[in-house]
Amino acid sequence: MSETQAVPPELSPHMAEYAQRLAAIEPLRQPAIRAAIAALDLVPGSRGLDVGCGIGLHTCLLAEQVGARGHVTGLDRSAAFVHLAEQRAAEAGLGECTTFELGDLTALEYEDGTFDWLWCNDALWPGPEQMGCPTDDPLPVVRQFARVVRPGGTVALAYWSSQRLLPGYPALEARLSATPQTYAPFQEGMRAELHCMRALGWLQAAGLREVRARTFVAEAQAPLDAVHRRALEVTLDMFWGQARDEVNAEDWALFQRLREPGSSHYLLEAPDYYAFVTYTLFTGTVPGR
Repeated sequence: MSETQAVPPELSPHMAEYAQRLAAIEPLRQPAIRAAIAALDLVPGSRGLDVGCGIGLHTCLLAEQVGARGHVTGLDRSAAFVHLAEQRAAEAGLGECTTFELGDLTALEYEDGTFDWLWCNDALWPGPEQMGCPTDDPLPVVRQFARVVRPGGTVALAYWSSQRLLPGYPALEARLSATPQTYAPFQEGMRAELHCMRALGWLQAAGLREVRARTFVAEAQAPLDAVHRRALEVTLDMFWGQARDEVNAEDWALFQRLREPGSSHYLLEAPDYYAFVTYTLFTGTVPGR
């Protein structure tokens, strides 16, 4: 396992923008993530692995759950993200109970049963390499996840699973949601069982027990403060900002009016605005060996 570089790695413009977007949307999705983490009933003092930790947003939430006697290791393949995660944990006063390391989720280098639990949020996306995790079979990866967790421990996979962001415009939202940008990293022609909402099957096939799924909701309601308005602006752009060539000109023009500050149609300032996003948590228990 490679250690974090002494000289802070430089973020590419693309990765810097992505990191900023992750931080910007966090206030919108965090209530659902917190609820999912709470549902895990993590034991205070336990040790866990956050696979694909990114900039450490959820590593810190997990560390808060296990307390000062616990420890969470964050693993990511980006050295720059590992550095940003270390900074975030230190600023949150969680530096002593977190460690961040470089690594590949498809080739975990930990001993069997190293952790009490494992969390993987929006990181295991079976499919072509350009779409996420470079594997066309999630089973070997999930088996590795189970291998590094002790018998009786938990493997948890969490995914952003749905959203309603354009209240009052259901037809427009349905057409935008049918564009490839929204349902990526899934692609037409991929096997159905590779879709993240089939993760129960991955856990079952890997031999985990007590496999279950639960969905958690994060809501946004008018009047929106500046932080949540920004989170929704970024979310709208992430989902449909590149959909111009996938919808007709009338739909695209309406979408621009709805998301443009200063427009008379700017939806995020509507006094009756309400939206939600959901996260679905798939969990399984590692059997005794």
